[in-house]
Amino acid sequence: MDSITKAASIIIALGADVSSEIFKYLRDDEIEELSIQISKMDSITPQQSQEIMNEFYEQCVQQKVIAEGGESYAKDVLLKAFGKERAGEVMERINKNGRQVAFEFLKKVDYKTILMMIQNEHPQTIALVLSYTAPEVASKILAELPPNLQVSVFQRIANLDRTSPEVIKVVENIMLKKLGSMASVDMAEVGGIKYLAEVMNNVDMKTEKYIFDEISGTTPELVEEIRKRMFVFEDITRLDNMEIQAFIRECDTKDLTIALKTASQEISDAIFGNMSQRQQETIKTDMQYLHNIRMSDVEEAQQRIIAVIRKLEEQGTIVISKGEKDAIIE
Repeated sequence: MDSITKAASIIIALGADVSSEIFKYLRDDEIEELSIQISKMDSITPQQSQEIMNEFYEQCVQQKVIAEGGESYAKDVLLKAFGKERAGEVMERINKNGRQVAFEFLKKVDYKTILMMIQNEHPQTIALVLSYTAPEVASKILAELPPNLQVSVFQRIANLDRTSPEVIKVVENIMLKKLGSMASVDMAEVGGIKYLAEVMNNVDMKTEKYIFDEISGTTPELVEEIRKRMFVFEDITRLDNMEIQAFIRECDTKDLTIALKTASQEISDAIFGNMSQRQQETIKTDMQYLHNIRMSDVEEAQQRIIAVIRKLEEQGTIVISKGEKDAIIE
């Protein structure tokens, strides 16, 4: 169905009163063209009418999003055209039929394709798109962006929280034009510190060091917060015996005692299994007398142990596996 036929169908659906108001804003040639088309149309099925109105609603949202916050504008148009009850029904059907996970199509393409899609976009757009990809995918893309762009995108992801559905829709449609599929979104939580920590857990050490070094100069607290979440206490089980022994030697015995108070059996076995018998007995005895301890104290002790592990990683004593598995040379 061509555009003039769709326009004529909308005029018919809106009714004579509303249509007469619309005609006031059209040129004479446009009115004539529409009138001719309307006169040629005998009937239109309810399904066709619904599809056209759905498209009309979507275009209202997209075309007014920047200046007037499109969704509310489109709802206002439908309200004036159909009345409260009818407009509510139309909007409910549109939202129900069109709603799905944002950027769902990204799951079907490899990271190289996504990189090609976004490499010439604004950093804010790149940040939004990456926030809808899996952390391991985002880490690969981030590593291949130009260094100056890496930092900008990284900071913008950190500041993402809740993004307007209209804005997401506009960005999504830009991306979809390159892939030939369509989708719609709900208000969604994206980005943030937790997401960045997962991303940084998967990038290579060179990329991680560069980004953190650059950002430390302006927002060191952001780097600190991300580092805290990059390696959690439960990840100790990923270390080998020699690495566990290395950080045990550097940790305060009191921190180990407090941190192990609420630790899982797997973590306790990993740590106690790499201690001397005497040290095991000392810590286990101290733990028996450790009562009424605050959870915040446990978490702080665990964070101090994690800080020791991160320091040893920087020195090359410990290797925290991240990203794709590297080849091991024996």
